[in-house]
Amino acid sequence: MVYDFKKEFRELYRPSSKPGVVTVPPMSYVAVRGKGNPNAEDGEYQRTLPLLYGVAYTIKMSKKGSREIEGYFDFVVPPLEGFWWQDRAGGEIDYTRKDDFNFISCIRLPDFVTREDFGWAVSEAAAKKKLDFSAVELLRLDEGLCVQCMHTGPYDEEPTTIDAMRAFAAEEGYAPDFSVFRLYHEIYLSDPRKCAPEKLKTVIRHPI
Repeated sequence: MVYDFKKEFRELYRPSSKPGVVTVPPMSYVAVRGKGNPNAEDGEYQRTLPLLYGVAYTIKMSKKGSREIEGYFDFVVPPLEGFWWQDRAGGEIDYTRKDDFNFISCIRLPDFVTREDFGWAVSEAAAKKKLDFSAVELLRLDEGLCVQCMHTGPYDEEPTTIDAMRAFAAEEGYAPDFSVFRLYHEIYLSDPRKCAPEKLKTVIRHPI
């Protein structure tokens, strides 16, 4: 059976529409950093997508090639994720200033992927896709304690969900804990090219 992170870790990928507290374990990602409006056609964010999926699918499909990855198991490529911040005090995000976004766009990888395996996958993907993969990195993050919630609807309506998350966290005695290592996090469960805006599902997660 193909391993599906969304099914095995439902508390991380299918949270309630009401805010809750979760402890997120350390995870590995294929990641690309950038700046700017994520909606800009041919902007930095849009250019990260073929790089991320290129590496993720190269690792997944290694079972059909000559590379034998120790500990490999077949898996469903997890959803696209993003860590976001702006150069503003307190980790606040202004959705009207999308050009000011900094981001780490990423896809989760299985823990069996070593740096050597990752380097091989990057080289393979670059040769196949004929793209520059030099910006791709293997990122290991430990988010720890967070408040999270499922947001349903357009991305620009996320502030309403975020306000509910902040109020819940404060009522439970938690305070925001944003830093260069602990960032605003989104997990995109819907494809905006195929899904109506009002039906988009996004996991929103804040460090506390």
